Amino acid sequence: MHEPALIWFRQDLRLADNPALAAVQDRPVLPVYVIEDGPWSPGAASRWWLHHSLVSLGQALAGLGTPLFVCRGDARRIIPDLAASIGATEVHAGGQTEPAARDRDAETQTALQAAGARLILHRSALMHDPTRVRTAAGKPFSVYTPFSRAAAMGFDVLPPPIPAPRRLIGAAAAPTGLRPGQFGLLPRPDWAGEFADWWTPGEAGAMARLDSFLEDGLADYAQGRDQPAMEDGTSRLSPHLHFGEVSPATFWHATQGRRGTGRDIFRKELLWREFSHHLLWHRPEMPERALRPAFDAFPWRSDAAMLRAWQRGRTGIPIVDAGMRQLWRIGWMHNRVRMITASFLIKHLLQPWQDGEAWFWDTLVDADLGNNAASWQWVAGCGADAAPFFRIFNPVLQGQKFDAGGAYVRRWCPELAGLPDRFIHRPHEAPADVLREAGIAIGRDYPAPVVDLAEGRSRALAAFAAVKGADAA
Repeated sequence: MHEPALIWFRQDLRLADNPALAAVQDRPVLPVYVIEDGPWSPGAASRWWLHHSLVSLGQALAGLGTPLFVCRGDARRIIPDLAASIGATEVHAGGQTEPAARDRDAETQTALQAAGARLILHRSALMHDPTRVRTAAGKPFSVYTPFSRAAAMGFDVLPPPIPAPRRLIGAAAAPTGLRPGQFGLLPRPDWAGEFADWWTPGEAGAMARLDSFLEDGLADYAQGRDQPAMEDGTSRLSPHLHFGEVSPATFWHATQGRRGTGRDIFRKELLWREFSHHLLWHRPEMPERALRPAFDAFPWRSDAAMLRAWQRGRTGIPIVDAGMRQLWRIGWMHNRVRMITASFLIKHLLQPWQDGEAWFWDTLVDADLGNNAASWQWVAGCGADAAPFFRIFNPVLQGQKFDAGGAYVRRWCPELAGLPDRFIHRPHEAPADVLREAGIAIGRDYPAPVVDLAEGRSRALAAFAAVKGADAA
């Protein structure tokens, strides 16, 4: 019999298309997940998802013949110790782009080598290798479009997904890990009660969601993804993808034989994720610092009260408040509304983009370091390939355009439900008799706007002018 191996699960909580697992199917294995604390460890909403995903993975592995060993602590010490305890000279895992994870893997590799073992990393969370996709000049890409063209050519010849193993051989004398009740990942008190109505974490839930989207959502994706009131207008696959319950290559192959604008736009979303992690690999400072150095001197107006109003959906701007309340309630926000709420925080309120990034990190079930950082920098205009800072969304006009009938606002801001459509996105402009008939008093039932939109826009442009001058200098 072959010598045992250790499988270190991270962002690949699945059995199918898992190259680390496929590499050791003929050996006794110890599957391991280490719950760690450190820089950018999962936020509160992500921890809820992680708990349920680990339970699902543990059940699936047990059905194949070996339990999942879950523990908490420092993986740099735990992984070498576990490998030694079962006599494994190989640890297989999926590679990661996060700076802290890369540092951890390097130190773990050193410790394993000292004991005569090695860490073997497989590409499972991404479709491309960040070290190999380069420009014609041999440099990393910093612009999305040429990256997407170069990467997509390679994706179209990706090998088909690897089937899940039918059985596994458990390592002899495998240790007993934490039981689910000991993971320490669920919130106390339980503020995530609504999450389970929206989400089914785990590989089975991921495949069911993918199948449903391909059959009922992909064809209309080009239009539906901009309509926040449509619950199935977007794929809602992002948390499954972040935790690796389904591989990005599986997504790509699943759309291979389909045609239409919806398919093309969905693939662009996958390519944006790949590009975000390409940036993170080559610019590890991205989650904390603007990629354009001139923005280090941007005149932000940090204001705890303003930030709190935004976080709680109490800004007096209905489309913004609806999005922030949706986020708080279900751990997710429609992508179009993410852009609107982010632009409002950064530009109309002049709050640092890092504060918004941190809030999304803590409250999104799909919080992904590469995507989150790159997207916030894109909105702020300070990233490698960003929207110009002077492109400032008017949130009232955005609401009227993408939620014309106000269904999304009425769902998440029910105190505004009685307003007619023409005032649903600007209740502070409604005549007194309209407000009275709707049972609303501005300032009592719903807040007045925390900022005048025209003044906020002018203030943002003036702040950007100083940065623009510094950039040119």
